Amino acid sequence: MLRNSNVLLRAAAVAGLVLAAEGVNARPTAAVVPTLRYTLAMQLPQSHYFEVKMELGGFSADYTDVKMPVWAPGSYLVREYAKNVEGFQAQTSGGQALVAEKIDKNTWRVRHPKQASFRVSYRVYAFELSVRTSFIDADHGYLNGSSVFMYPADNKMLSSSLTVQPAAGWEKVSTALRPGPGKFTYKAASYDELADSPIEIGNQKVLEFTANGTPHQVAMYGQYAADDTKLVADMKRVCEEAHRVVGQNPLDHYLFIVHNLERGGGGLEHLYSTTLEVSRTAYGTDAGLKSFLGLVAHEYFHLWNVKRIRPVALGPFNYDQENYTHMLWVSEGMTEYYSKQILARAGILSREEYLGKLGNTITEVENTPGNRVQSAAESSFDAWIKSYRPNENSNNTQISYYPKGDLIGTWLDLNIVQATNGTKHLDDVFRLLYDTYYKKAGRGFTDQEYQDAVATVAGRRFDEFFQNNVYDTKPIDFATALGYAGLTLTSAPLSTDGTLGANFSNRTGKLLVASVVRDGAAWNTGLNATDEVLLINGAAPSDETVKALINSPVGADVKLQVRRDGLTRDITFKALPNPDRKFTIQPVASPTAAQQKVLAKWLGK
Repeated sequence: MLRNSNVLLRAAAVAGLVLAAEGVNARPTAAVVPTLRYTLAMQLPQSHYFEVKMELGGFSADYTDVKMPVWAPGSYLVREYAKNVEGFQAQTSGGQALVAEKIDKNTWRVRHPKQASFRVSYRVYAFELSVRTSFIDADHGYLNGSSVFMYPADNKMLSSSLTVQPAAGWEKVSTALRPGPGKFTYKAASYDELADSPIEIGNQKVLEFTANGTPHQVAMYGQYAADDTKLVADMKRVCEEAHRVVGQNPLDHYLFIVHNLERGGGGLEHLYSTTLEVSRTAYGTDAGLKSFLGLVAHEYFHLWNVKRIRPVALGPFNYDQENYTHMLWVSEGMTEYYSKQILARAGILSREEYLGKLGNTITEVENTPGNRVQSAAESSFDAWIKSYRPNENSNNTQISYYPKGDLIGTWLDLNIVQATNGTKHLDDVFRLLYDTYYKKAGRGFTDQEYQDAVATVAGRRFDEFFQNNVYDTKPIDFATALGYAGLTLTSAPLSTDGTLGANFSNRTGKLLVASVVRDGAAWNTGLNATDEVLLINGAAPSDETVKALINSPVGADVKLQVRRDGLTRDITFKALPNPDRKFTIQPVASPTAAQQKVLAKWLGK
C-alpha cells in the first residue's frame, strides 16, 4: 500500500508543480494519516472464539492486504496462526460488503476502491493454553497478539487503539499496553508493540510491588496456594537484582501474567511483560518456589537480553517467515545463565546450590551425544526446524542452546574476570552492548560485534574459543576456567549398572522402545525406536522384568523379542558399561588470594 500511496503522492506533487507553472495559486493538500482501531470481543467464551474487528481509515489505495503472523517472537517455530481464522469479512464503513480474497496462507486482500475507510472482521479459534498461543474458555481469556491480531501489510509501524469487551461477568483486563481514554481501551505505538503485549482477561487476582522505582503487577490466574506477601517480596528481590546486571532501567511499568495450572512450566518474554506457566502447587516446597523464582529471573532478564540487547536478526521482525540467527545461545542460553546468577546474588540460592546446579548442567551437556554433533551456533540457527520438533533421534544429533549457552556464559564470565584481575565480568559485556547497540545505534549486534564486545571488556580476544567451542563442537575446558576461582571439577560414573543404550516407554499397555543412544549396545545391534517389546529374556514385560532389564549388570546377555511392522524378531546383545558421568564442583582447600578475588567477582555483584 505504501508503494501505491507513494505513486499518488508523486502524482499530487507533479500536479502542484504544473499549477504553479501556470500561475495558479495551488494550496498543498495535507497527507492523510491512516488510522487503525481494533475491537476484541468474546461473546461466547465457552466456544473458544475471540471476535476481532479492525476499523481502517485513510487507506487510499484500491486494495489493502492484511496479514496474520506465522510465529510469535521469542518462540522460534512457524506455528501458522492463520489456521485458526474463520469468517473473514470486509465492509465499507457504511456496512456494504467489499470483495476480499485470501492470496496466500496468511494474507487477505481487501478491495476497496474509492473507500478510504473500511472495516474487517473475523473470528479466531483459541483453545491452546501455552505461553506462545491463545486460549479462551468459560473461566478466562488469554491471548498473544501475534496469534489473534492481523495488521495492514504495508503499515506495520502504524499506531493503533484497542478496545477489549470482556465476556459477561469478567471484570479485569491485564496487559502492558498503555491505557487509552476509555475503560478497557489501550494504545499501541506499532503492530510490534501490539503483538508483543499479551492480554489476560477474566477475574484474575492482581498483586503489586515496586522495584527500582517502577510499578510491577502480577496477574495470577487460577487457584494456587502461596503466601502472597512472601511471594511478592521474593519476586521484588529477583527484579531488583536483575536490574543491577545492566544497571539501567528501561521500564516505567511491568506486568507478570502467571497461569497457575495442574501442570505447568515455561515462560515467554515481552517488551514490558512476560507470561509464566507454573504448577499451582509449586510454591509449597522450597525447590518448587526456587524453580518458580528461577523462571521469573529468566523471563525478567529477557527485558534486557533479547528485547533490547539482541542479535541483529531479531528485530524488526518479519512475521511472514523464520528470522535466522546463530546467537540464541546468547539470547536464551546466557539468559538461563543469568537466571541462576541473579538468584545467587539475591541470596535465594546458596553458593553450594549454585555450584550444584552448574555441575548438573555440565553433566546434562556432556552426557548428550548431540553435543559432539551440533554446535551452539548451529543449534541456534536450526531452532526453527529442530529444537521445537524433536524426534526419537534428537538426543543423538542436537544440543539445546539453553544449557550449552549457559555453559558458554560460565566459561566467558570466568575468563573475563581472570583476564581483568577481578575488575570486570560478563555484566560489563551486556552493559557495553546495551549502550552501543540499543541506545546509540538503535539496532542489534552481529556475531562479530558480540565477540568484539567481549574482547573490549576482557582486554584480550577469545577468537579460538568462539571458533572451537561455539561454532564447532570441541569440548569446553571447564576445569581450567573453574580453577581460576579456586574450584575443582571432578567426575565419576553416573551408574555402575550396565546400559543397553535404549529408553523404553509404556503406552496403552505396550512396552515400546522410545529411543536408542548413538553407539550404544542397542544402536549397534539394530534395536529400533518404536519396536514393541514382547519378551524380555523369555518372560513377558512386567514391572519386575522391565526393572531387571534396565538394571542389567555389565556384560549380561539380554535377549529381546520385539514386534516390528507386524513381524516378530529376536535381538540379542550385551549390556555395556555406562559411559555417562556425574560432574561435581568443589572449592579447593586453600585458595590463593587471586582465586578468592575471581570467585568473589564471579559470584558477587
